[in-house]
Amino acid sequence: MDRLEWFSRAVDALIRMIGRATVWLILASIIVSAGNAVMRKLFGLASNFWLEGQWHLFGAAFLCAGGYVLLVNEHVRVDVLAQRFGPRLQAWMDAAVMLLVVLPVCILLCYQGGRMGLRAWSSGKTSWFTDGPLRWPVLMCIPLGFGLLGLQAVSEVVKRTSFLLGRRDKP
Repeated sequence: MDRLEWFSRAVDALIRMIGRATVWLILASIIVSAGNAVMRKLFGLASNFWLEGQWHLFGAAFLCAGGYVLLVNEHVRVDVLAQRFGPRLQAWMDAAVMLLVVLPVCILLCYQGGRMGLRAWSSGKTSWFTDGPLRWPVLMCIPLGFGLLGLQAVSEVVKRTSFLLGRRDKP
C-alpha cells in the first residue's frame, strides 16, 4: 500500500502542475481572441487560423484540466445524495464510480481519441478553412486529457482505499 500511496502523491503532484499550467492556455486563448477582435474592427483583417487557434487553445485547456478538477474536488456530483451518507459510504461510492464509470470511459476515449488524432496526424489534416491550423495537435489533447483524468481517478481510488483501511484521516 505504501507504493500505491507514493504513486498517488506523484500523480497528484503531476496533475496539480498540469492543472495550474492550463491557466496559461486560457490566457493565450483570451489574448488571441482579443487580438482577433482588434484586428477585425480596426483594420478589417480576419484570420481563420487565429480564430480556430483560440478554440484549440481553449479546448486543450478544458481537456487537460479535467484531472485537476477531480483532484481539487470541484467535479460534478450528486451532492444531494452524497451529503446524506457518512464518510465511509461516500468513500466506497467514490471508489466504485471511479472504477466502474470514470476509468472505463477514460480508457475508451484514450483509445478512440488516440486513433482519431493519429489518423489526423498521418494524413496532415487541417482545418476546413483555407488558412486554418492543423487539427492533430488539438485532437491529441483528447487522449492526453482523458489519460490524465484516468491517472487522477486511480489516485483517488488509492486515497479512498487508504481511508477505508484506516491509513488516512480523510478520504
